[in-house]
This record gives sequence, structure tokens and C-alpha cells, in this order.
Amino acid sequence: MLAAFTFNTAENLPVGLLELISESLRVSLSTVGLLVTGYGVTVAVASLPLAHAVRAVPRRHVLTGLLAALVVSSVVAAVATSYWLLLVARLLTALAQALFWAVMGPVAVGLFAPEVRGRVVGALSVAGSLALVLGVPVGTWLGRRGGWPVPVALLAVLGLASLVTIAVLLPTSRPEEEPAAYASSPDARRFGTVLAAGFLSATGAFAGFTYLVSFLGTVSGFPANTVSALFAVFGVACLAGVSLTAALLDRFPHSALTTAVATQAAGMFALYAAGAHPVAAVLGLVLMGGALGPVFMTAQNAMLHCAPGRTDIALAANSGSYNAGIAAGAALGGLVLPLAGVRGTFLVGGLLTAGACAVLLGGRLLTLRHR
Repeated sequence: MLAAFTFNTAENLPVGLLELISESLRVSLSTVGLLVTGYGVTVAVASLPLAHAVRAVPRRHVLTGLLAALVVSSVVAAVATSYWLLLVARLLTALAQALFWAVMGPVAVGLFAPEVRGRVVGALSVAGSLALVLGVPVGTWLGRRGGWPVPVALLAVLGLASLVTIAVLLPTSRPEEEPAAYASSPDARRFGTVLAAGFLSATGAFAGFTYLVSFLGTVSGFPANTVSALFAVFGVACLAGVSLTAALLDRFPHSALTTAVATQAAGMFALYAAGAHPVAAVLGLVLMGGALGPVFMTAQNAMLHCAPGRTDIALAANSGSYNAGIAAGAALGGLVLPLAGVRGTFLVGGLLTAGACAVLLGGRLLTLRHR
């Protein structure tokens, strides 16, 4: 959980430090923004090939190596005096995270009985969600007071604590012999359905979310000094949604993903239709935030149930597909923005998310008919 928190904080921390990094390294904000974009693209592209390359290496060795990469890259980033060195350090962290999410899930759930594995996935997702609610805000606060390298160096400390814990305590075994190495109910059709739905929902979410600050200011009419508070509301809703879904995931593993995607669609349509009213905008924001975390979490849990082969390969495919959706959504929103305005990005995002819901329902109907 600490490693999940640290990796997610590392991924999103530059969002709160863009201006500080821009001033310190004397580069434009858009150039610094590539630290975030390049990170996501690297995770999307590298997840599956890396998981395949290390499929025979004991997971304790893989995880300690990934955390060592996180520690080294965080130290290099903290002492970087040029933009290009910082970018290289960020890409190294991204490569480590690309593999971390594929390996971490089967290792963690394999330590517990099958009937409680949904709660284990939920606990890991709660830790990851805390990065947005706690890690990034605290890191931004530290950066503004001590300089942006301070929170980046702190990531190395957290990563080292995780590394030592896993290196000392995690059992060593052959990957294919671990309890969660293979799915409980392999189903290639459901695997493809979940993969497609995850990509569509991520594309839809980030078509709008990328331009949320502009929406809240120009459409909802919120003053600039309230945007941070609204993002905190979004983060708390995300954490609450993950926590609630985690408690129910073992009881409703099939309907959890569909419910999360439908809730995300409802939030985006509410923002499009009634976002000009502040109360309705906050309600839509809460619905969208409460669903965004659970969508990825329930998709990961579904992979542990339906993966047609090794679960780590399936989880890598899911992570790569979701991150590709994030990049595609941001690009799509940029195309829609000049044509239909910022409200249009949420309409398009809602339609794509509704399409993801339709894919899930259609896949469920096909499975029932086949049976």
C-alpha cells in the first residue's frame, strides 16, 4: 500500500509543481507539462512488454528492483539541474510504475484467501487514491515552502521504506506457482469486454477532466480561488467511492464495474446539462470523482477473475489500455474544445463512457446467452 501511494504520488506530483519547476529550470509550462504526458504514454506503451519480459522472475526480486528504480529516479530528479535530466528520471519512474501495477496485484491478493481478494484490491486502490487526496497536496505545500526538489526527494525515502519491507518479508516463489497467478474463472470474451470498456471510460473521463479547471471557471462561474477546494472535493469523492466499492467488491464482482462506469457517465452528463448551476456542478463533480477511482479498481479486480492466461499479463494489458485511454481522452478533448467549447468535452466524454457501459451490458448478455 505504501508503494502504491508513492508511485501514484510520483505520477501526479508535477501537476502541483508545474510553475515552480518551470521557473527553476527556465522552461515553459507546456514543456514541463510533458513530464506528465510523457509519463502516461510510457506507462501505456511499456506495461505489456515489460510484464512479458519478466514473467519468469520471482516477484520479490521484481518488486525490489522496481522500488530501487523508483528510489534512484527520485534522487536523480531531486538533484536535476536541467530539464532533460529531470525528464529522463521521470521516464525511469514511469517504466517502473508500468510494471509495478501488473506485478503488485497478483502478489498481494495471493497472500489471502480467494473470498477476500476483492478487499485486498480495494485496500491497494485506497492507498493509490490517497495520493490525490494527501500525497499531491502535501507535496505541493512542501514544494512551495522548500523548493520542488524537497517533495521529490521525499518520494525516495518512502520508496526505500517499501523496498526494505518487501525485500525482507515477502516470500520468494516461482511466478507461475503463486496462488493468484491464474484467474479463478478464465473467460477470453469477458477479458476483451473489460479491456474495451476500460479504454472507452478512460478516454471519456479525460476528454472532460483535462479541461475541468476551465469548465468550473467559464461555465459554472466559480472564482479562481475556489478551484483548489473543488479539486479537494473531487479527491475526497474518489477516495470515498473506492472505499465503498472495496467493501462490496467481493459480493458483487460482476456488477461493480458496470455500476462505476454508469456513475461516471451520469456525472459527466450532469456537468454538461446543468453545470452552469454551481450546486449541480458540485453534484456532477462528486459523481464523476466517486466513480473515476472505482472504474480502474473494478477493472483490475475483473482481470483477476477472467484473465485467459497469466493474471500479471492481463493486468499489464489493462493498465496499458487505461493509460492509452487517458492520453487519447486528453487529445480528443483538445480537438473538441475549439469546435464545441468546454461543455462539449463533457458531452463527448459522457457519450464515450455510456458506450463503455453499453459494451459491458452487451458482453454480459452475450455471456448469458452462450451459457
